[in-house]
Amino acid sequence: MITLYDADRCPYCARVRIVLAEKDVEYETVVIDLDDRPAWIYEKNPLGKVPVLEEDTFVLAESAVINEYLDERYPEPPLWPPDPGERALGRLLVFRFDELSKPYYALRRGEDGAAERFDAALANLEALVGAQEYLSGRAFGLADAAYVPWVLRARDRMAVSLDRFPALSDWVERLTARPAIAAEVDLVAAT
Repeated sequence: MITLYDADRCPYCARVRIVLAEKDVEYETVVIDLDDRPAWIYEKNPLGKVPVLEEDTFVLAESAVINEYLDERYPEPPLWPPDPGERALGRLLVFRFDELSKPYYALRRGEDGAAERFDAALANLEALVGAQEYLSGRAFGLADAAYVPWVLRARDRMAVSLDRFPALSDWVERLTARPAIAAEVDLVAAT
């Protein structure tokens, strides 16, 4: 049985919850209080961060790596496209995720100029989903799961309007039709 060391408010954990749901993989959850982390979590991940996935004696941290593992361990449905070029471009987006996360967290901290930097990051996503239906290519996949938790939290917790980004708004709408994403929208609203 898989155990996920998780925190509801953590968008990195949301990435893994989405992939587990998309793969229809059963798992147990151990909730970690991010404001009062138990000392033993550092045995699972020396950085003390979640998510951490544990399966028998195998322990893995870092959401992007966990999701790659889950996609290989549970190949159906595949969350990377079969085309190597599309797959490489999707992986590049995940690799460059800091281009969204850094301005997102700067905005959360109220740093000067953060709103403009975050708008620029959203404009980049707008261009991508304006050119193709999903960040992962022609179908939903790991790149979409990597980005959507932050977009949902910006929209629903930080009152960031997506009105200026119609393609991005359409992408969010498409994604929220998926049960895995709808569950995350509900969780964001509840926390």
